[in-house]
Amino acid sequence: MEHIFTDKIINILQNNFGKQHKEIFEKSLLIQYINFKTKSVNRDSKARASYANLYAIYVIIEDYIANGYSTQGEYSKYEGALYSNLLNRQRELPFGSKLQNHALNNRMNSEFQKFFPNSELIPIIRNLETNRYWINENLVKIKIGRNTYSLAKTIIEIIDEYIKNKQDAFQKFVDSCKELQNIANSSIEQIVEFINSLLAPNIDARLFEIVSYSILKYYYYDQNIYWGYEINNLTKENLNLFKTGRTNANDGGIDFVMKPLGRFFQVTETLDFKKYFLDIDKVQKYPISFVIKSTENIDVLKNNIYNNAIKAYHIEKIVDTYMNCIEEIINIPLLQQRLNIAIKQGYLTNILNEIILQSKLEFNYES
Repeated sequence: MEHIFTDKIINILQNNFGKQHKEIFEKSLLIQYINFKTKSVNRDSKARASYANLYAIYVIIEDYIANGYSTQGEYSKYEGALYSNLLNRQRELPFGSKLQNHALNNRMNSEFQKFFPNSELIPIIRNLETNRYWINENLVKIKIGRNTYSLAKTIIEIIDEYIKNKQDAFQKFVDSCKELQNIANSSIEQIVEFINSLLAPNIDARLFEIVSYSILKYYYYDQNIYWGYEINNLTKENLNLFKTGRTNANDGGIDFVMKPLGRFFQVTETLDFKKYFLDIDKVQKYPISFVIKSTENIDVLKNNIYNNAIKAYHIEKIVDTYMNCIEEIINIPLLQQRLNIAIKQGYLTNILNEIILQSKLEFNYES
């Protein structure tokens, strides 16, 4: 597959290997895997940055180079890199401070095998008893004719370049936010235009979730309910929306929770009914509001979910049970309406500040 960053990979290969670069690109499964994992540099909404898997490769190859095996030595006799050192090194890298151990332990190997099912090679070799790790040297060295080429330093260079691109893109985003923070009231339209530009079907999934949260938080902010255990002793409380974790973490959690009503919100970009029903099952059929990254009419979205579910289940009672758990569907046009309402209530600056704050937290970006 080719995308914007593919050209940079090819340029790096050409600079390092000259006329052999095309053949190396075609023969190296590890380079092809990295090419696939770096497609998010073009901000495609479904191509999120894959820091965990890339960094798993990065830190083990970095250890391989640091011990001199990229130029000489018998790597087969190496005692292996300590797991704790590799994990700590991952978390030192840009955007990596909150990475977990999944990629090093199995996820990266598992995904690699899905891409290359006919290959017997796996990239990361590990000894569970000693917690020692190795890179599969067969994937780091490529033989062309009589020559063998080490790709170790080149792989580090490619991943470094990718991270630099991601840092540059995010810095531009933060700079744009900071610039808009300083704009006077006469330029409110420019701020609104910027926020609306982040409510698009092709925007990065995490940014969409962050912007959705920021808008809804302040849309509900001035709405109050009265509650209590005695009719003459009621408490007035405004609605507070809380973000429950990292965006798109694939951790089985719910994205937003509202206090004191106890409403659940889930952000999604898929129209696959199975994802909606799975989320409903997670909370034992507790009602959920879905924020959908789509400009489709809400009734059309709901009908599509229902019709596709009926085709799969054929039992109306089962489908109706799930559909009744969809408390509300919020699409992009409705988010834009609620943005306008929050702006009229005087919360435009708050929304922008929230977007900046949540983005820095999500991308592990330090001021």
